[in-house]
Amino acid sequence: MRGSLTGKILEEHIVEGKLSPGEEVLIRVDQVLTQDATGTMAWLQFEAIGVPKVRVPLVVSYVDHNTLQTDFRNPDDHLFLRTAAAKYGAIFSPPGNGICHQLHLERFASPGTVLLGSDSHTPTAGGVGALAIGVGGSDVAIAMAGMPYGLKVPEVVRIFLTGRLRRPWVMAMDVVLELLRRLTVKGGVGKILEYCGPGVSDLSVTERATIANMGAELGATTSVFPSDERTRAFLEAQGRGDAWRPLKAEEEAEYSDEVRIDLGELQPLVARPHSPDDVVPVRELEGLRIDQVAIGSCTNSSYQNLKAVAAVLRGRRVGCDLAINPGSRQVLYMLAREGDLADIISSGARLLEPACGPCIGMGYAPPSGGVSLRSYNRNFRGRCGTPSAEVYLANPLTCAVSALRGALTDPRGSGMVLHWPEEPKKFPSDAVIFLPPSEDPESVKVMRGPNIRPVPLGKPLEGTIRGEVLLKLGDDVSTDDILPAGAYVLPLRSNVQEISKFTFSRIDPSFPERARKAGGFVVAGRNYGQGSSREHAAIAPMFLGVRAVIAKSFARIHRSNLINWGILPLEFERDEDYEAVGQGDALELREVLKGIEEGQIQAVLADGRHLRLRAQLTERERKLLRAGGLLAYAKEKLT
Repeated sequence: MRGSLTGKILEEHIVEGKLSPGEEVLIRVDQVLTQDATGTMAWLQFEAIGVPKVRVPLVVSYVDHNTLQTDFRNPDDHLFLRTAAAKYGAIFSPPGNGICHQLHLERFASPGTVLLGSDSHTPTAGGVGALAIGVGGSDVAIAMAGMPYGLKVPEVVRIFLTGRLRRPWVMAMDVVLELLRRLTVKGGVGKILEYCGPGVSDLSVTERATIANMGAELGATTSVFPSDERTRAFLEAQGRGDAWRPLKAEEEAEYSDEVRIDLGELQPLVARPHSPDDVVPVRELEGLRIDQVAIGSCTNSSYQNLKAVAAVLRGRRVGCDLAINPGSRQVLYMLAREGDLADIISSGARLLEPACGPCIGMGYAPPSGGVSLRSYNRNFRGRCGTPSAEVYLANPLTCAVSALRGALTDPRGSGMVLHWPEEPKKFPSDAVIFLPPSEDPESVKVMRGPNIRPVPLGKPLEGTIRGEVLLKLGDDVSTDDILPAGAYVLPLRSNVQEISKFTFSRIDPSFPERARKAGGFVVAGRNYGQGSSREHAAIAPMFLGVRAVIAKSFARIHRSNLINWGILPLEFERDEDYEAVGQGDALELREVLKGIEEGQIQAVLADGRHLRLRAQLTERERKLLRAGGLLAYAKEKLT
């Protein structure tokens, strides 16, 4: 990575270790963001560590996921987050302000900074040249407490862009869909995607942010763009010109691999159910009947995107349900001020508040067996709130034109003439409300509703672990599969005992009860834990008695979350050993403490067969597991 933009930023922030791929380094963190679905637990963990004030230059606590207030639980969490931010030194973004990634891009993200966020789409800030990494809530909690972040140095892949997008109908989302088509959801695991080449200058900051956002679906650690004149223009328009600095890779920079994309050759693309990498040209599915369309989310809810959508809808009526969720109050204000909101409303579209909403199954679920077309980043089965629905992903203008027709439509054949909107010279910075931390933190009482429960802790690693294979799964199991989102489950994020009852509920409703009685193991194929950063997908299994997950490979964030909560992540050395294990088998892991030092664990089935399992752990990870997880380790370290 010598000479790369990634390497430059990491070198400025390294605290300990060497920048060699596969080695672990500790890096200094400049900014932290949390959101309410993960943030309540992160702040509870921060409190448990016992540090009186955040020790990071900037911490922002956003409310954007659990904004439905159907009972006391979500508003209680919001009040907890607001008072915790006031007391411990964070900025608070209240519900209705917008989605954390769009807001952070607008108001806080800066070139060359390291941002840690308790959300997998934190890499959105890579659009301005920040090194923005999504992690679990416990990693965020210890970062807020002042400890450096432990990162296994990824490979750096150069994504070399040439040409120009054929706007308006070919959009930034088609760039990342093309990458998903080529590389798959596993293609970015253990890698940082660094964008360069003459095509970069064709992309606005919000277009770059779209690409960086959805790079999370490739499994990438993060994605980063250079900071250039377009970056400066965006920051100056936001009233933050002093945050700009030029940043780019050296001409002779070294990369582990390269992918080249000619932007001028791209066409509108669509991801079919139920994976973001099942990508084909829209024209191949033209005419597919759709029941509903959703436009927005943290991927495609910027001013330019929604102004273009409004132009498509102007003077026309939708032919199916259409909902639009702007990314921020700033975007909504500008659409209202310039008359675009009237075009959206008169078309028959439904306007949702600036929040995550349908993307995480928080309202606007499709009908049973329905087809939903969305400009979002994920289409895992059931994530939308309806397990039998089929969700397709496409760019916002494909979605808008298709909403008018009631069928999937290649917008290039619509006959419409549409001019791509220019970037504003000035954004209204006063349209968004942020609450600063209290000037008298000692007087602030942190408010806790009855649903907010203490944080459970993992158990220190034992020499022998016995249990049952509670569940055997295939490849690409997502954190939505492990612990669903949605309006029924998300309000329980601050109550592990209650939320644990939904663990694997869509796959095997009997799992929670069986796990509580027997304890043991989960077995899976490749890329276990892809998708959301939700650490509850590790906390809940730990609470139920899962001591180890044995898989062919793991997604990065979830693997870290397992370790952070004292669950041992093991990998099969041979495919035949995965085939040999069955659900219900009794399994014993022997000499575990010795095995994690040597990198191999002795595993024996009840019939005497031995399995070869790898324990590829850094010294820091071994310390965490021996202590029972990151929280216990950090508390001991800091006190």
